[in-house]
Amino acid sequence: MGEVVGAALVAHVPTIMLPEEVRLEINEGKEITLVPGLRRMKTECIDRLKPDTVIVFDTHWESTFEHIVTAHERRSGRFTSHELPRGMSQIPYDIPGDPELAKLIAAQADGRDDCWILACDDPYLPIFYGTVNIWTYLGDPQTRWISVAINQTCDTEDFLLFGELIGNAIAQSDRRVVLLASGGMTHRFFNFKELRKREAQKAPDNIYSLEYYEADMKVLGMLERGDHAGVIDNMPEYRKAYPEGKFGHYLMMAAALGGRACTAPGERFSEYEASVGTGQVHVWFERPEGGWTA
Repeated sequence: MGEVVGAALVAHVPTIMLPEEVRLEINEGKEITLVPGLRRMKTECIDRLKPDTVIVFDTHWESTFEHIVTAHERRSGRFTSHELPRGMSQIPYDIPGDPELAKLIAAQADGRDDCWILACDDPYLPIFYGTVNIWTYLGDPQTRWISVAINQTCDTEDFLLFGELIGNAIAQSDRRVVLLASGGMTHRFFNFKELRKREAQKAPDNIYSLEYYEADMKVLGMLERGDHAGVIDNMPEYRKAYPEGKFGHYLMMAAALGGRACTAPGERFSEYEASVGTGQVHVWFERPEGGWTA
């Protein structure tokens, strides 16, 4: 029987891929905490747990008609972002996949009329930086990775159902899995002419509005306390702060851990940081001794 052995909300903000000297230049000579945070997460969590497979919920990959999971034996090449090639250009990646688990996830929707899942192994399927950036810091040549799209037509309950089905598939497998919700918190950008003045990672100065910052702080507090029911029930209010991907990356992860019944407290692996209007943070959820819903 498979299990989720760890989970995290992780920020894939393009700043983490800039050369160190550029990061220091735009941040008044200081390193942003997101970079050492990912390095520490790799050493203290991923390397310690040695998962068979990592599932990353990638907010930069949008689907529409169905949920999509990658089912490749391997994805390799070089990635240049269509959005920001200045900061993410020709990044090498060589990522083993897990087609068996991907197909098991897709099979969970068989016979249902409320959820549709496609396991896709098309060699021309694009890869996105919500996966590449995080894999660059947390990946290794042995661990298999599956990317999951964020469906732009889903509501909170759709994300929760899909996450629950992913949890069921993991339980039916023999895999030890880490889940990574790859995306930001509030995610509304400043106007074009304002962006370059707000590139530094500085909170709350570089959040789009103080109200959005306060909304993030409320949710972050609940995550640290392990109040996942509170986060889920707060979604109608939180959606007003424009969380990235409707916060679908977190919702699917949380549902796979037990949804509202999950009580795992989060540990910050970075400061809460803000850039160009958006909020980012790394939060690790260790599996409680009695299980995710203990």
